[in-house]
Amino acid sequence: MRKHNADATCGIAAAAVVLGDWWNVLVLREIARGHVRFDALAAEIGLSRNVLTERLGRLVAHGVLRRSLYQRRPVRYEYVLTDAGRALLPLLVAMQDWGDRWALGDGSVTATADTDSAEHARVHALAGTRLPEDLQLPGIQGADLPVVSPDAAATVLFTYPGTGVDWNEEIPGVAGCTLENRLFREAWPDFQRSGADVRGISTQLPHEQAEFARTEEIPHVLLSDAHHQLGAALRLPTFRGAGRLRLKRLILVVDAERTVRHALFPVQDISRAFAESLRLAEECVRVV
Repeated sequence: MRKHNADATCGIAAAAVVLGDWWNVLVLREIARGHVRFDALAAEIGLSRNVLTERLGRLVAHGVLRRSLYQRRPVRYEYVLTDAGRALLPLLVAMQDWGDRWALGDGSVTATADTDSAEHARVHALAGTRLPEDLQLPGIQGADLPVVSPDAAATVLFTYPGTGVDWNEEIPGVAGCTLENRLFREAWPDFQRSGADVRGISTQLPHEQAEFARTEEIPHVLLSDAHHQLGAALRLPTFRGAGRLRLKRLILVVDAERTVRHALFPVQDISRAFAESLRLAEECVRVV
């Protein structure tokens, strides 16, 4: 296809060359989800082996993927995101947010979801799936921490839009982030006694979360998904509010093998969902 001369200085056009088409976007989506081996990619996307090989070769050539040898006989590679590839994750999440709002929704901005929505189906389909092994996010001290606690029999992950935010917009479902953190704070001894851990996650920056944690004396881990690694890995629902993409409120109970056992979404009654997460975490620990 002939390109207009102006494309040489157009960043949009340059990005379009890398993303290419529908299949390249889906390949990146699946690798972000942790499907990094050829057979897994082919199964998830439904591409022929020849076409998938060609798409992976292009993405490697463009520098957004690199091949990592994991087996010598026969030779087998994993395809992992480079720094340039990880920088595309916010774009993928923004595309998903647009699709959820405008293509699959009615165009309204909301921090919750209907039970017949695509977001609801996607979150509840997480039950039984395993989180990527090397998935880490920055904690309030800036150091990367594993999303799933390596020392607990179960981990409760709760995502929330953001604390200390002046929500001038009237966005349904956005209020209650401080309340939710306080509920987990007060029940922290109960989680510890049961052998479960708790991790709160938002797209706020670590220093923003650190200030809140100090003020509220939060004992549980807070993680920053500002670069949308978790959002892309799990295709979590988002909305745009107060100047950035925000995670909608939901709760996942994950076992020690990083498998999602339970998904609570939408969270409309925060106190009730919190109590249910404690019950489910204790149940998950007993099963282990």
